[in-house]
Amino acid sequence: MVVKGEMDSNVTEPESFWEMDSAWTTTVLLVPCVVLLTAGFFYLYGVIMGLLSNKSVRNKVVVITDALSGLGKECAGVFHKGGARLILCGKNWEKLEELADDLANASDPTVTFPPKLVLLDFADMDSMPEAIAEILDCYGCLDIIIFNSSMKVKAPAQTLSLEVDKLLMDNNYFGPVTLAKGVLPSMISRRSGHLLLVNSIQGRLAVPFRSTYAASKHAVQAFFDCLRAEVEEYGISVSTISHNFISCSASGAPATSKSLWSLLYTKKPLGVSPDEAAAEIVKTLNNKRKEVVIAPSLPKMAIYTRSFFPNVFFAVIGAGVKNAAIAAEM
Repeated sequence: MVVKGEMDSNVTEPESFWEMDSAWTTTVLLVPCVVLLTAGFFYLYGVIMGLLSNKSVRNKVVVITDALSGLGKECAGVFHKGGARLILCGKNWEKLEELADDLANASDPTVTFPPKLVLLDFADMDSMPEAIAEILDCYGCLDIIIFNSSMKVKAPAQTLSLEVDKLLMDNNYFGPVTLAKGVLPSMISRRSGHLLLVNSIQGRLAVPFRSTYAASKHAVQAFFDCLRAEVEEYGISVSTISHNFISCSASGAPATSKSLWSLLYTKKPLGVSPDEAAAEIVKTLNNKRKEVVIAPSLPKMAIYTRSFFPNVFFAVIGAGVKNAAIAAEM
């Protein structure tokens, strides 16, 4: 009986080994297949969403408040190819005409619409009523407005004159707010529309030597946050996209300093390219996302640190200012 038991044990061990080996082989073969299928799914999903993105703006009336900026030109190209009825705004009429010609030459006129052009300067508040009326007269209605105009300044707070403060507030706050209020009655009557503010991350995070700029960005962020809740009942969507910096092009330049200060506030290589920002705008419009932050992990972490650990944030910022002052004196 004992011998038989031992023989049975000797027989089952090889069977168990082959079962384990077979399971291991199956797993090794199955994992790459699952990875490939998953990658294929996401690729097809991206292709389908890309096609839907183009169709989602077809025949829509889209206003770009600063079509002459890098981001504005990129958005103009994307929406024009997608069949949108563009209203391109800017301060320079000749450059607007050049942009319209470039778009026409690079597209099929049978599936696109020639852009309408409107002179718009947020710094000239007296001209805003006329500009708003002209925008509304282009097609009689509006579907999407991309508020991407902005003015920047970097200087110690005590060196900025009140005139400069007012100029920044006109460009970054009063201008967009005036335009939004001017077109809202039309959107409310149609019970549809989408307002998208391209804001800076400094609307969420104040940075030294950018006092007035950060103040204007905080103000416009707060306005659109309030507006979102007020107009939701009319079927109007409000989105904000906060970026740390939009570069002229994709940059792979190495950072000149590895300090926390430089990583938080250097423009390159942490900035997003215009095409990346434009793609994010399309996604935001399609998904009707309310708030998006386009920034590397460290600036995002700084936002949360400011909210939950303010004293730590203030200490880091203060140390950065001191280090900058010491470096300037050396």
